[in-house]
Amino acid sequence: GAWDLSALTVYAFSHENWRRSRNEVDHLMNLLERTLVAELPSLVEEGVKVTVMGDMGMIDDGLRAAITNAVDATATNTKLRLNVALAYGARQDIVAAARMLATEAAGGLLDPEDITEDLLGEHLASRTLPADLREPDLLVRPGGERRVSNFLLWELAYTE
Repeated sequence: GAWDLSALTVYAFSHENWRRSRNEVDHLMNLLERTLVAELPSLVEEGVKVTVMGDMGMIDDGLRAAITNAVDATATNTKLRLNVALAYGARQDIVAAARMLATEAAGGLLDPEDITEDLLGEHLASRTLPADLREPDLLVRPGGERRVSNFLLWELAYTE
């Protein structure tokens, strides 16, 4: 039977993937852009809501426009949340969250004693997801790999 999924987060392109050759990166970015544009009508029809997390400043204008279009076109869909991790790395995400909290503390806006796991979690890229969808129940790693590859390290703490 059909799986009853409310959310699916896919690791489309890691922060570390930017170290690949320029030709390979360009090819992958173009492939992602073409796929997103081609699949958008199906995503809308199937009720899929698209969200993206990662460093959007690292991608080119064409892909950024395709992402914005997909996010806007699917904003009211509710059948499945498809969260795309793009130009994303969990270590970089945790460091960015720590820096945000340190800045708030240094500015007197936050007492360091008030920093909790929940507060740190609210500063991670996954904060764009509803709270009940931030920590995956299951991690599926294709290709026989067993490592998590810097993917959602904080969020995967209790994932199967």
